[in-house]
Amino acid sequence: MKASELDKKFDDGEEDILQYFDLSKGERFNQKQKRVNVDFPQWMINSLDRESKRIGVTRQSLIKMWLADKLEKIG
Repeated sequence: MKASELDKKFDDGEEDILQYFDLSKGERFNQKQKRVNVDFPQWMINSLDRESKRIGVTRQSLIKMWLADKLEKIG
């Protein structure tokens, strides 16, 4: 199928175009995981745990959210 045909099917919304893709080989750009270990003082862990509980996420998720926010701001 040509890209223009696929675009038309998508734009017309007549059918689900996902059937035309092999999703088993799809990857999210820049999302490969790599494990790192970071040591924090106990007071930071306590503060992280309070905040993560307050907003209802895990400590790891909170750290990731805060790091992502900071890294987006610095470009």
